[in-house]
Amino acid sequence: MSAVLTGAGRALPTTIEQDAAWDGFFAEHYAGIRAAKRVFAGSGVRRRHAVANPIDEDISGWSTGARMQRYVEEALPLGKQAVAAALDDAGLAPGDVGLFAVATCTGYATPGLDIRLASDLGMPPGLQRLLVGHMGCYAAIPGLAAVGDYVTARSRPAVLLCCELTSLHVQPAVRELDQVVAHALFSDAAAAVVLEPGARGRRLAGVVARTDASTADHMTWDVTDLGFRMGLSPRVPDVLSRHVGDVVDELLTGAGLRLEDVAGWAVHPGGPRILDVVRDQLGLAEEQLAASRHVLAEHGNCSSATVLLVLEELAGVDGPVVAMAFGPGLTLYAALFLPA
Repeated sequence: MSAVLTGAGRALPTTIEQDAAWDGFFAEHYAGIRAAKRVFAGSGVRRRHAVANPIDEDISGWSTGARMQRYVEEALPLGKQAVAAALDDAGLAPGDVGLFAVATCTGYATPGLDIRLASDLGMPPGLQRLLVGHMGCYAAIPGLAAVGDYVTARSRPAVLLCCELTSLHVQPAVRELDQVVAHALFSDAAAAVVLEPGARGRRLAGVVARTDASTADHMTWDVTDLGFRMGLSPRVPDVLSRHVGDVVDELLTGAGLRLEDVAGWAVHPGGPRILDVVRDQLGLAEEQLAASRHVLAEHGNCSSATVLLVLEELAGVDGPVVAMAFGPGLTLYAALFLPA
């Protein structure tokens, strides 16, 4: 019995206009870097979300411990709202859930969000739980694969929550341009999906992964004494261009489909150049990436939650849908959804 996506929900903290974030904080933060304003203007982000609004509070000097305490305080209500909305969309109660998976790379605590939220939402004490940690922007897809396997094997519903609070990791001002790029793109969000056995909706029909370990230093996410620090090489789009075609071909061939059969593309908008590479390598029309561009513009790059936001944008699309995300490794993950 196949796993079918039957519900989705999201929770977004305070919205900040990109220009306001620049004028109110980052212009002074990066006063010594001439290219910084151009990076912010060319990010493709118009507005984003933050539990720690840099205009109101500068946390760039906070310890990692203080940031983790704030993460728990902020993530719990956001996660609860997103999961409750997804269960409501699927027409399920918390007691119906057999597996609850949480993906995050921006905060850690033990007991974790999975335990705290399960208890708060009223999920059963025999609930199985899974934490998908520190995988980065692509974590939603291996998370979907894991909960999908559970649903198929156990014939019980499962929930995946992706909760990322990147605003808690604003770094002290440094001259490295990768920090400017990260601060221009990243945003906060919680997004959840429900998968059920043999229901009507979108069936998870396949998952393909590819990791190019020779480029592992191109994208990093390091735990420091002052939060988590992003390392981001400008060569990332070039690496993706070498692999994205093969990944999509393997995914579609396994289902007996061709590129032109795909009705919707949910591509993780890691940045404008990432989307340009996917478009050009796959020969897609610009309008086929409209949902991804829209999510980037209106919400920014919310790490693992982002591809779920794009999938939600494509809820009305009939036919096969491909979801793709990219992150440290360098790693590409792709999932195929078919009508069920």
